[in-house]
Amino acid sequence: MSATRSAWSSPWTLEQARDASEALEVTFEVLDAVISMQDALAEGAPQLRPVAERSLIYDWDISNRDDTDRAFENAADIVEIDIANNRFVAAPMATRAALAIYDDAEDHLTRYITSQCPHVAGLLLSASYRIAPEHKLRVIAPDIGGGFGVKTFTYPEEIVCLWAARRLNAPVRWPPERTEAFHPDTHGRDHVTRASMAFDADHRITGFRIDTHGNLGANMSLFPSVIPTDMSTTLSSGQYSIPAIHANVQAVFTKTVPVDAYRGAGRPEATYLVKRMLTVAARQLGVDPADLRERNFIRQFPHRTPVIMEYDSGDFGTLLSTAKDMADYAGFAARKAEARSRGKLRGIGMSCYIEACGLGPSKIVDELECGVGLWDSAEIRVNPTGSVEVLTGTHSHGRGHETTFAQLICDRFGFPLDQVQIIHGDTDKVQFGMGTYGARSGAVGMGAVSKALDKVEIKVKKLAAHLLDADDNAVTIEKAEIRVEGTNRKLAWLKLCLAAYVAHNLPDTMEPGLKETAFFDPHTFTFPAGFYI
Repeated sequence: MSATRSAWSSPWTLEQARDASEALEVTFEVLDAVISMQDALAEGAPQLRPVAERSLIYDWDISNRDDTDRAFENAADIVEIDIANNRFVAAPMATRAALAIYDDAEDHLTRYITSQCPHVAGLLLSASYRIAPEHKLRVIAPDIGGGFGVKTFTYPEEIVCLWAARRLNAPVRWPPERTEAFHPDTHGRDHVTRASMAFDADHRITGFRIDTHGNLGANMSLFPSVIPTDMSTTLSSGQYSIPAIHANVQAVFTKTVPVDAYRGAGRPEATYLVKRMLTVAARQLGVDPADLRERNFIRQFPHRTPVIMEYDSGDFGTLLSTAKDMADYAGFAARKAEARSRGKLRGIGMSCYIEACGLGPSKIVDELECGVGLWDSAEIRVNPTGSVEVLTGTHSHGRGHETTFAQLICDRFGFPLDQVQIIHGDTDKVQFGMGTYGARSGAVGMGAVSKALDKVEIKVKKLAAHLLDADDNAVTIEKAEIRVEGTNRKLAWLKLCLAAYVAHNLPDTMEPGLKETAFFDPHTFTFPAGFYI
């Protein structure tokens, strides 16, 4: 049918759309299905993609194979395990959705989307999919009701909405039902790993060998190539001092739903692998699992692992001893015997983890050969009336940025929360930012906010010192007042802000206004750690 504006004046109902879809007749050419990685890699398997012979996307290594081989040649004991990280679907309570609006007069598209990284989405739509030039495309991502990684990728339905809005010159939206969302939403994990660990006669780890197959599904998504590689193997040292590690990762195409980031994306897989390795090793070596872990903890910092990461600090022994005390680890044998006397079985397990948070360091990302930078940005706008707008390149979807980020400003200047507004998720308002995932909003996003605040504070103090006839270093800001230490001279925050914009009496070379921007690119990750019993 040919669609005109009048034809869309009364939108179809959901029931009518279902009836229309069921009236379609599609003829498919049925090809052999390849579901598992083993089948995809097998001799004679169907060729799924011309660019990937035998469905192998890449064969990737990290660290030194020779050093690791020597560790195994000289080992007193070797422990081997096979583990699988099962495939997941995220299923956030609020499904993805999209709304596209086309302005014919301006030849401009606006896209409302449930995205964790709206600027990245806009860049992909412009540079990769060529939907519209960046200056002709606005992406708005309001509070989206949880992301879990599944809302980082740009999906076909969202692109179709933009195409249809321009074609019809009318708003087009896509709000899927739960069942419908299950079909296109990316999955997570789906890794199969064989690993072995070498020990010396004192039960110290001397080498760690990892071979992983990652199922990336039928098509490439946004982040899947780095999840089993850069995001996982780089944490395979865990909290332990391991002199030699070698990891090999092979990624495979299959006829399954594409895989992307999900809840930690690679780091939980690494933690699970190392935890299982140490647990099985303790049983095989006949030693206490807590003692085996403590014997191999890293104790000198900073510590650079064989897989690139450099831990700046840590006290893993204290984590372990604290957890043992809280769990009454020493009293477990008695509790186990008492339970057995009542016909019950009691067990105990433990796991320690270290996490790479604050996904940022662009230099480290470059060292890992990833083609992105993971800094972030912030802009502080202090208005003439003293209120503050914070524009952040990170995104809030259930994380409470509106409170946490505002507290940073209020703690610095001493005024109430209702004087601060946090703005995010709009490419026309906020300068380019990298979004929220990988536990980066506080460490990287607030780092950028703090740097911008530093610039504002310097300007505020310089202007106040000029107006109050004082030295810059003698000026303090507290309780929404600017004071000169050791005197009764002070200036209300509102008057200072107004003076910056009236600009009748500014220091030489100072520009009017109180608006500052900053970009923050951390030099390393943050490394939180924990211990569970």
